[in-house]
Formats: sequence, structure tokens, C-alpha cells
Amino acid sequence: MSMVSLPGLKELIESISRERNLPRLAVQAAIREALLKGYERYRRAQNLERKQFDEDYFDNFEVELDIDDEGFRVLSTKTIVEEVSNTDHQISLDEVQQVAPEAQLGDSVVLDVTPDQGEFGRMAAMQTKQVLAQKLRDQQRQMVQEEFQDLEGTVLQARVLRFERQSVILAVSSTFGQPEVEAELPKREQLPNDNYRANATFKVYLKKVSQGQQRGPQLLVSRADAGLVVYLFANEVPEIEDEVVRIVAVAREANPPSRYVGPRTKIAVDTLDRDVDPVGACIGARGSRIQVVVNELRGEKIDVIRWSPDPATYIANALSPARVDEVRLMDPETRQTHVLVAEDQLSLAIGKEGQNVRLAARLTGWKIDIKDKAKYDYAGEDTRFAAARAKAQLEQEQMELEEDDIELEDDDMELDEFEEQNQQELDDDSFDPGDEE
Repeated sequence: MSMVSLPGLKELIESISRERNLPRLAVQAAIREALLKGYERYRRAQNLERKQFDEDYFDNFEVELDIDDEGFRVLSTKTIVEEVSNTDHQISLDEVQQVAPEAQLGDSVVLDVTPDQGEFGRMAAMQTKQVLAQKLRDQQRQMVQEEFQDLEGTVLQARVLRFERQSVILAVSSTFGQPEVEAELPKREQLPNDNYRANATFKVYLKKVSQGQQRGPQLLVSRADAGLVVYLFANEVPEIEDEVVRIVAVAREANPPSRYVGPRTKIAVDTLDRDVDPVGACIGARGSRIQVVVNELRGEKIDVIRWSPDPATYIANALSPARVDEVRLMDPETRQTHVLVAEDQLSLAIGKEGQNVRLAARLTGWKIDIKDKAKYDYAGEDTRFAAARAKAQLEQEQMELEEDDIELEDDDMELDEFEEQNQQELDDDSFDPGDEE
């Protein structure tokens, strides 16, 4: 069998496997596919008969690598026929029986169709090189996807590599000893207080592992996601890891709409152990535990509050550090509430540019309206909400009536169709005396 020599093939496979952290078998598969594309390019260039090559024309060809002798062969699987119409896919029975007398029509044989060393020209070699580079990139992307797919929603250690437009490109690794992989930290996922200088290290939250063949990093990471706060607390508070304390909800505003307002997070915690203070466990002695989290988030303000099954108590806690006098659940169905505070607590409850009440609303899931208790009109607000509920109830009943009317109309239409069909059948089955004659 003939062979096209590839000096240094064994060393090439070893070096690519080492540099790109790919198994040798994966590198060999990429080389075989690249060489097959190069052979296709060679055959198209040598197409003297001007054949039409479909996309699947070369599906019966394959490349065999000879690692020890450092070369490759091209093999073609051909069908035995009486009369050959396509020499790339078929071979005559007479020709095969000269070598294998037992051969029959319809059988398949594998033949060596390797071109001469000189015929496998420069253009085919260039095609092979381009395809190999692409296939190796595809192999790497597949490896990254498989390696990091199960790590979505976890926190990784990252190192700043470079900057592309407004994104920061980081190097992350999944396990000890594994080569680093590039990840993208977009502008919207960055923290305003972070200093992204070269080689600086950060903890990042892995949001998404991209699929497909797009260029650039496959990993999308975040410093602004609430999942990062949850991880940092779980890592710092043993009671959370032991499931004595649980994190019920988190509301985070890492990138406030105004530059005059700093990043802030509210986190609600709870416990079933009466002897454990969940808020105290998260804060630690003299704030030691929460300070570690704050430092990692570059000074972000964090409010740890106690969760409660009672919505009024939970809402009052969520508005910390403001002191709440009363919480009125005005409409539980639409989750609207009025929170009454003293005049000197108004600005604290609302927060700078509304940040405190905005985060409390996200944390609890209630629409919170802060009111000055001294000026609050109990009777007027009750009347207003009662009227609103009555109006909503009336609209709901009206909608139900309209739906019932539509159903009745549909039923009437079906009944009319049924009667019409029965009448048609009766007409078809009716007896005409003239037919008998």
C-alpha cells in the first residue's frame, strides 16, 4: 500500500496534545479529518471529468494514519457492480474477481487510493492546515463545554488577562492542575469598585457555558450576580454549610442606576434551631464573618435580615435599618402594602434614590409604599382600596360572563352543525318510490 509521508507526525501529535490539553486520540481524529478535507481539495482540483461533487460525495473515503511510519493513506469503500458508472464509488466485478474470486455483485471492498507524494499539492496541504486548526479549536471548545457544564452556578477563582472593548477577559480553571480557560466578564457584570488590573485575582460566578462555534471565550462569568453573595456567605458561615441556617432570599443591586448610589445587597436568613441566631451567625463576632464578604465585594453594603413567615414582620425587617411603626397589608392578592414610619425615618426607609425600599420590595415580593404615619389617613386609604377591589371584582365577573357567552355561542354553533348533519343523513336515507320502479 502506498503512503504519503508526514515527517514528525508522532512528535506533532504529542506536542498538540500537550499544548492544548487534548487526548492524543482526539488530536489524531482532527488530523485525519483535516487530511481528508485536503484530499477532497486535491480531487476537486484534479477533476478532469468535471463531475459534480455533492456534499456527501466523499463519505465513502477515509484517512488512515500510520503513526510509527509517520504517514497516511487514503482508503475508499467501493461497491462491486457489473458496469462501472462512477470510479470513486464503484468497481467492476471482473476486476475484483481477479484478486478475490469469491466476490459477488453488491459486495463492498476497501481500496487504497492514496495520491503520490508529489501530487498532494500545496493547495491541498494549505487546506489541511486550515482545517486542522479549526478542528483543534472545535475539540477544545467541546472539552471546555464538557468540563465546565456541570459548574454553572458555582464560583471560580479568576485572574485578569486582558481587556476587550468593555469586557474583561479572565483566566479560570475548573480543577487543580488543569490548564486555564478564558472567560468573559462583560461590563454589566462588573462591580464599580473593582480594580481590574492585569494579573489581579477575583472570585467570579459562572453564569453560562456557551454552546456553538462562536469566537471568543465560551464562559460568561459575573461579579454582580446574587449567586456570588450566596456562595461567599456559605463559604464563610459554617452554619449555612451545615444547613442549620438557610438563605431564603437575596436582592442585590450591584450596579445602581445612579453613580451617586453605591452597590447594596439585602439577604434574608432563617433557622429551625431556636438556639441559633441566623443574623448573628452571618455577621459573626464583631462583624468578622460579614467583613470577609464585604472585602471580597470591595466594600459593598450588605444588610442581613431575619426572614419571617408573617409578611408584615418580614417587610418590616427588610426595610432595615429604618424603624417601622406599622405594616398594613392593603391587598394581599396584588401584594400591595403601606408601611408607616415616623417622619424622621422616612428618608432612611426609602433610602438614597429609593434604593432601600426598592431592594426590600425585591426581597419580599411585595409592592411597598412608604407613608408618614402622622399624616396617614386610615379611613381614606381603606375606602380607596375597598373601591379598587370592588372594581376589580366587577371586571373579573364581567370577563367571566363574556367567556360564558362565548362558550354558549360555541355550543349553539356545534348544535346547529349537528342538526344540519342529521338532517342531511335523513335526506340521504329517505326512500323515493320511483327508485323501486
